[in-house]
Amino acid sequence: MSHDHPPDWRWRPLAQISPQLALAVVAAEDQRFPSHWGFDVDAIQTALQDRQRGTSRRGASTISQQVAKNLFLWSEASWLRKGLEAGLTSGIELAWGKRRILEMYLNVAEFGDGVYGAEAAAQRFFGVSAQALTRHQAAQLAALLPSPKRRSVANPSRAQRARVAWIEQQMQSLGGTSYLAPCCLQP
Repeated sequence: MSHDHPPDWRWRPLAQISPQLALAVVAAEDQRFPSHWGFDVDAIQTALQDRQRGTSRRGASTISQQVAKNLFLWSEASWLRKGLEAGLTSGIELAWGKRRILEMYLNVAEFGDGVYGAEAAAQRFFGVSAQALTRHQAAQLAALLPSPKRRSVANPSRAQRARVAWIEQQMQSLGGTSYLAPCCLQP
């Protein structure tokens, strides 16, 4: 695997990551994160129906499933990986809880070629710490997911700019960072 930049990864506890980024990734990737047990059954059903109709637009992986895959498995899709991911996801949900899962996700997600985790992304793209990310910057980072190597903060496509705006609207619709307070943002 070649990188334009050497891999950059810097761990930060959740308390040192902007709550705006936590909310942005939930708004973009898994809005039912606070209430599901690792699997979003409604999203899975919708994804299966879309595939049957030939209009598959997105997957149905939750943040918990993405953590299981990113930490323990390989990225290429297969039924074997999905089966292992399901078992790992259940264990992660039971053992860690939502706060730890979100902290892990924000620290292992790839935000660009060789850019892993919130701190590395905040520093690389905005020159600030992960804790200092604004709402808009957080939405810009969340819009990179799940295709960080094809998307750019510096030169976003029209579709990506629309996704940033949609994420910000979703963040507001969810009620702001208070949406995550009960499950994730209080130590």
